[in-house]
Amino acid sequence: MKYQVVLEESEEGYAASVPGLRGRHSQGETEQEALENIADAIREYLEAIAELNRGKVVREIEVAV
Repeated sequence: MKYQVVLEESEEGYAASVPGLRGRHSQGETEQEALENIADAIREYLEAIAELNRGKVVREIEVAV
């Protein structure tokens, strides 16, 4: 899966967020570390959502943008 990630340089390094996944934020001392950390945050989010939806009817749809 691909997600858009917003990177912002800060005094502590880099902050990363995912506009498409509310509440997904992370940081790192370097850009690479911030990207690795936000990837972990995305994976954890998707695992939590999968657990919440276990046993429910789930459909995938494609949306043209």
